[in-house]
Amino acid sequence: MTGFVLPPDISELAAQVVADNKAAGRVLATAESCTGGLVAAALTEIAGSSAVLDRGFVTYSNAAKMESLGVAQDIIETFGAVSIACVWAMAQGALERSNADVAVAISGVAGPGGGTQLKPVGTVVFARAYRNATGEPEGELKHFEGGDGPDGRAAIRRQATICALELLLP
Repeated sequence: MTGFVLPPDISELAAQVVADNKAAGRVLATAESCTGGLVAAALTEIAGSSAVLDRGFVTYSNAAKMESLGVAQDIIETFGAVSIACVWAMAQGALERSNADVAVAISGVAGPGGGTQLKPVGTVVFARAYRNATGEPEGELKHFEGGDGPDGRAAIRRQATICALELLLP
């Protein structure tokens, strides 16, 4: 693939997400923190993505998560912004504030600073929510390597973008 801003592996995965969701008749939304809109950017690199991407929310600050997505302050105070509880609330908020059938949410510590003993640099949490779904929330915590090197922040954000795109495959 040529003419893309993002690396080929991300663009190719985004093309698959767009094609597969178009075929499935699904509409998507993203709620991003540490990826800063990279997931939505990857999708919008693909011609025809408007058929599947309704909108993307970049909610980097805690205040933005609360104001734009309706994440309860209690969730952030109790569990933190980098928690399954927070990303689940972000994904639900994205569904409530969009026309999407599926939403993915991402929050993490991209580094090089900001990590703690409990949530070191490279800790990223994901959630996927479906409109009108029953059952337990889907969430996942991952630890990506690379946060300490000169390109560590970019490596973590890149890996998180790929993981989020994979969660959007039907």
